[in-house]
Amino acid sequence: MQDDGKLAAIRLRIDALDTELLRLLSERAACAQQVAEVKRAAGESAFYRPEREAQVLRQVAATNPGPLPEEAVTRIFREIMSACLALERPLTVAYLGPPGTFSQDATQKHFGQAASSLPQATIDQVFREVDAGAADYGVVPIENSTEGAVTHTLDMFLSSPLKVCGEVELAVHQQLLSRAADLSEINKVYSHAQSLAQCRRWLVGHLPGVTAEAVSSNAEAARRAASEDGAAAIAGESAGRLYDLPCLAANIEDEPGNTTRFLIIGSQDTQPSGRDKTSLLLSTGNRPGALASLLEPLRRHGISMTRIESRPARTGRWQYVFFIDIEGHVRDAPVQQVLEELREVTALCKVLGAYPRAAGDAP
Repeated sequence: MQDDGKLAAIRLRIDALDTELLRLLSERAACAQQVAEVKRAAGESAFYRPEREAQVLRQVAATNPGPLPEEAVTRIFREIMSACLALERPLTVAYLGPPGTFSQDATQKHFGQAASSLPQATIDQVFREVDAGAADYGVVPIENSTEGAVTHTLDMFLSSPLKVCGEVELAVHQQLLSRAADLSEINKVYSHAQSLAQCRRWLVGHLPGVTAEAVSSNAEAARRAASEDGAAAIAGESAGRLYDLPCLAANIEDEPGNTTRFLIIGSQDTQPSGRDKTSLLLSTGNRPGALASLLEPLRRHGISMTRIESRPARTGRWQYVFFIDIEGHVRDAPVQQVLEELREVTALCKVLGAYPRAAGDAP
């Protein structure tokens, strides 16, 4: 009876806290509506501020007293901000679909559940929807820690006027999904080519001789596996839920730290958040020391380069452009000095965007 009394007292305290939480959430939502009114009165159209959200989430993570883990707390606050932003003006976000893909997971991780998502069949279509104004933002994959760059996304920046407004990193855990009772019943595995590559060793070790067929997306793989006897799909948990497919084997990726980085694309510039990256598109003549001339200003001004990729320039044989990510915001004085020097030694120096570094990225 004493334990029952303690339990009842704890539950009463939880009820009181829930009531207070609801009051505070409603007060925060009302403040968001007031922000919208001020912005409309000032003629401002940019209701979503990536740098502001990044600052809020960093502050939440830094001051989290526990016992909830940092990831859980930031996810809760992301959803609070998403719901409050929807009261100001709901966002529409295009992503590489269909529903059930890791791109949708990345979209929801960055924008929350309150954003309206538009699945697109190709990366090109994501860019077009944002450029045409049918979507406020787009989410496109840019690189995977195991398989490297997504070259199609890189190539789109050669001609697109859109800017990089943010990034999101998603831990990619691959699941083997099937209606089969066990592995012995599987005679075909469907998945996207990158996911098949990420699970190559597991497939050889556990399903030797089984046909692996690449399809347009992991969600498409799950759709096929759901309708074919003896078929399985390599996909994420969301695809399994979407097509009601049981998981026969979890986390079958060959590299446990497998992560995909996505870029947020839009038409607006992003203000400094205090912990930023800048993405550049550079080209130079085919001459000795050309690449060194691009990197020297970074060394001289103490700017760290976090990534470099080269792609054909499409302007002539054996001509290349370089995609470079550096630490810092384009408005930072050292970055501005670097850009001034780069413009003197390059045929093209284009700022693709400056944006907050992904949550969890090393300081």
